[in-house]
Amino acid sequence: MSKGVTFYFVRHGETYFNFYGRMQGWSNALLTEEGIKNVHRSGRGLADIEFDAVYTSDLKRTIDTASIILEENHNNEHLEIEQMPEFREVHFGSFEGLSSAEVWPEVEQRVNIKHGLPEGTENQIQDIMNMFKEADPYHFAENYTEFWNRVESGLLKLLNRHAGTDQNILVVCHGMTIRNLLHGLVADFDETEPIQNASVSIVKYQNGHFEMLAYNQVEHFKDVADEAAND
Repeated sequence: MSKGVTFYFVRHGETYFNFYGRMQGWSNALLTEEGIKNVHRSGRGLADIEFDAVYTSDLKRTIDTASIILEENHNNEHLEIEQMPEFREVHFGSFEGLSSAEVWPEVEQRVNIKHGLPEGTENQIQDIMNMFKEADPYHFAENYTEFWNRVESGLLKLLNRHAGTDQNILVVCHGMTIRNLLHGLVADFDETEPIQNASVSIVKYQNGHFEMLAYNQVEHFKDVADEAAND
C-alpha cells in the first residue's frame, strides 16, 4: 500500500474576541484563561501523537496554541513551529473587532435575500465572504476567491513537502480556514457545525484522495486528573 500523510487541523484556543463575541479575522487577541486551559486539555489528548512537523498561521493566537500543544506532547524534542501567513483566518476588513451578533446576521440576511441559500452550506459561506468584501467601504475584506487561493497555496506547499511520507502533520489555524479547507478537500463534506476552539479535525491524504478521520473533535480533551487516574 502506498504511503500517505495525516493532517491534524487544530483550531486555536478561545480568545478574548471570541469571548466578547467580536469579529476576528486578522485581528490579534490573546487567549483567555479558559482558552489556555482547554488547549492544554487538547494537547494532553494528543500527547502520544508523534508529529513530524508543526505549522501555524502567523497570528499570535495560533502560535500560542501550538506552543501549548507541543509543551504537552511526549515527542516534542525535534519539533519547531513554522509560521505560514497562508493559513490566516479570512480578513473581515473594516468589520474586524465589531460585534458578531450585530454584523454577521445582517450580512447573512443580505446573502439570503440575494441568493436564498440554505444556512450553513458551503455556497452560503462563500457568498457571505463575498458580501463582506462588497459591504466593506474600503474593500479590504477578502472575498472567497482571494481567501481560498491564499489557503490553497499553503496546502500545496505542505503536500509538496509531506505527501507520501506517512508523517503526522500538526496545523494550528482558524475556524473558517479549517472548515473551508475541509469543504474544498473532502468529497461529500456536508458538516455545518462550526469548528470549536482547540478542537481537532483529522484528514488523511493517500493515493490522491482526502479521507476525513475526525471532525471538530473535543472528546480527546484530557485533564490532569485523567492522567493521574491512568498512572
